[in-house]
Amino acid sequence: MLKILSLNVWGGRLHAPLLRYLGECDADILCLQEVTRTHRSPEVGSAAETSSWLVYRDDGIELSQRSDLFSEIAAVLPGHDGLFMPAARGVLWDGDQAVMSEFGLATFIRKSLPLLGQAQGFVHGAFSANGWGEHPRARNAHVFRVHDYAADFTLTVAQMHGLRDPAGKGDTPERAAQAEALIRLIGQVRPAGERLVVCGDFNVLPDSATLAALARLGLADLVTGRGHTDTRTSWYRKPGRFADYMLVSDTVAVTQFDVVAEPEVSDHRALELLFA
Repeated sequence: MLKILSLNVWGGRLHAPLLRYLGECDADILCLQEVTRTHRSPEVGSAAETSSWLVYRDDGIELSQRSDLFSEIAAVLPGHDGLFMPAARGVLWDGDQAVMSEFGLATFIRKSLPLLGQAQGFVHGAFSANGWGEHPRARNAHVFRVHDYAADFTLTVAQMHGLRDPAGKGDTPERAAQAEALIRLIGQVRPAGERLVVCGDFNVLPDSATLAALARLGLADLVTGRGHTDTRTSWYRKPGRFADYMLVSDTVAVTQFDVVAEPEVSDHRALELLFA
């Protein structure tokens, strides 16, 4: 059996319970969105001169962020190899001091699962090195293949953090293009017919064109398909409770799937899949 976890970690705002959960969840593969990393160097404004907590400010919104969440997660997962893939680098604040920090995806793979191939690329926009950019901001995805020695099969996994549109989660031309870009990225890595799991915070509704496009790959969504109606926690206070999805090919034998309500470690719920 293999266990995959997908979670938008919210920049580590619920830091202590998040790290405890990730360290104890015993997932073989962790697909994480909204991960922060700030390089430690002697440069002015570097993490070496800042606290562990920084603040994201945008259009009247202020959110606490861990300065180097990627390294903190890696520390509680010593049996995994970690990959960090930034979508952008922009300013977080340590009081009145501006600190350049990266924001993006992280994938952690148990060291006993050999990494056979991968592709990482942008499904919307392009990397922004000196600012977060205008909405809808750049988004990337990670597709990779691993082999399970115990069960003797190879698996392709894809994760994406879908673009956020201030107008809402409805279908847009940008989201349609994003879905097609993800499908092309999967095609670069996955041999035809191989087991496939696609997951992440897609930022779309259950009847979206994004899920319809992924269905062309023979994928079925476990969140809506198994009757779950909420992928957000009590920390999320807006209407519209869907954001996160996990889709599988019919060659994935699902043993257990859960949209985790407790513990609350983000404003998103974790998705946990146990399968063969």
